[in-house]
Amino acid sequence: MFKNIPKVDKVMEWPGVKELFATHPRQIVVDAIRLTLESLRAATARGETDADSFEETALVQAILTELERGKDPALRRVINATGVIIHTNLGRAPLAETVIDAVRDAASGYCNLEFDLEKGVRGSRSARVEELLRRLIGAEAAIVVNNNAAAVLLALSSLARGKEVIVSRGELVEIGGSFRIPDVMTQSGAFLREVGTTNRTHPRDFRSAVTPDTALLLKIHTSNFKIVGFTADVSVAELADIGRENAIPVMVDAGSGNIVDLSPLGIQGEPTIREYLDAGADVVTFSGDKLLGGPQAGIIVGRKACLDAMKTHPLYRALRVDKLTLAALDGTLRLYADERQASLMIPVLRMLTMRPEELADRARLIARRMRRALSSDVTVKAIPGFSQVGGGSLPEVGLPTTLVSVSIPGITPQNLDLRLRTGTTPIVGRISQGEFLIDVRTVSDDECPDVVSALSAIASSR
Repeated sequence: MFKNIPKVDKVMEWPGVKELFATHPRQIVVDAIRLTLESLRAATARGETDADSFEETALVQAILTELERGKDPALRRVINATGVIIHTNLGRAPLAETVIDAVRDAASGYCNLEFDLEKGVRGSRSARVEELLRRLIGAEAAIVVNNNAAAVLLALSSLARGKEVIVSRGELVEIGGSFRIPDVMTQSGAFLREVGTTNRTHPRDFRSAVTPDTALLLKIHTSNFKIVGFTADVSVAELADIGRENAIPVMVDAGSGNIVDLSPLGIQGEPTIREYLDAGADVVTFSGDKLLGGPQAGIIVGRKACLDAMKTHPLYRALRVDKLTLAALDGTLRLYADERQASLMIPVLRMLTMRPEELADRARLIARRMRRALSSDVTVKAIPGFSQVGGGSLPEVGLPTTLVSVSIPGITPQNLDLRLRTGTTPIVGRISQGEFLIDVRTVSDDECPDVVSALSAIASSR
């Protein structure tokens, strides 16, 4: 099957390939040859091509295409038409325009990362962000590390290494990327003590499990799944009472990191970080790039005595964030000084707060643009549907939206999806019940022309 596929050294002698060596580094050309030949072997094995009939000219062109592909940046701008607001695979929370400007300023030259401009001496890199967090959330202290898994690891390592951490069995979560709470506990050196059952845990379960070796009571917000039916769990306030009775701190892994009241939006049951602290939690950890709408970061807030122990732990330096993350987080937090401003300027909050009638108007406008740009045999219609919050946040919440369904004769929904994903500006939509759908909630006004242009090009190429 593969005997007629040439070896790398033979391909290197072809005149067309020798020309590539004159314009590209040798090793890069050799790598492109290997990748191209591997692709040819794979396609032959799948029966998609016949290795006996390949043409030298076509293979040289494929090598050149591979070379050009290697010049593309690893991260590309993608239009998210899925309706999943916090899409982990697409980079989670997009940043506000003012925040992007702040990151650009920090990246384009030197900055006062660890320099006190007033005193002219070394300063703390995260002091400003920590102060913003203290004011916004009402915490005694705050720490920023590179993601929430790091925040949990640092907290457990600092407060419970070599001792027991009690947690409800129903809260031992696994989130995306196979991140499991028991595994993090193992890495931290803490010992897991499970109590209760999968669906029901009571305060008495925690009380009876406390021993002299207990260092921490842990509550984990199950932000990416929901147990319903015959259930019971222990509230933060109840855990705090048990903690005070036994002089044991209480930690909450809040995950999604909500700092504003979402109930006016009709989103119930998602506590704010301040509410966890007011209920008696000593330490709360959460993500920066979920409901907060900022960059990837792990944020720890709570009692100063607990957080001081974390700041002196060796892991703290290993997990600290860089200047670009700090600039993005600082810019995002400053927008929260005015919640109305935050809901307009922070993309995640803006998409969460879009009214159904606003989305319907946007969908109808996009549909009209598509009908004008596409041939008459293309079917475009606006239909009702639901968006998702995503990012392991609010798993039961479906946000009413309006979807744009696109059907191009001769092109299956799966093929349309593929061609949009692999276009000059990748567009990621969704397929449901045999239809290719675009959710306008996550497509900005500036992106609409790109979507229409891409669909027009695909329809014209039939």
